[in-house]
Amino acid sequence: MSEPAAELPISDARDSLADVVSRAHYAGRITYVPRRGQRLAAITPGRGRRGHRAGRRRQRCRRRREALTRIDAGDTPIPLTDLRDELGL
Repeated sequence: MSEPAAELPISDARDSLADVVSRAHYAGRITYVPRRGQRLAAITPGRGRRGHRAGRRRQRCRRRREALTRIDAGDTPIPLTDLRDELGL
């Protein structure tokens, strides 16, 4: 599991860039670099958050297909709230 995103002023990021990059790589932490309150950049893991999000998206789609297959096979549909819990929505 990745660490929550953080913000680090540009002057501090410059002084500790190696540590920020290591946290991105090993802990999956995204660090936003703001200047005067506006985010200028983000330091993200090398594989990017897109790959992680795409994997979660594929997993949710797989679970949805499995639920539809069960319904097509004659299972009683489960309540929407239970389905949302199962899919992590």
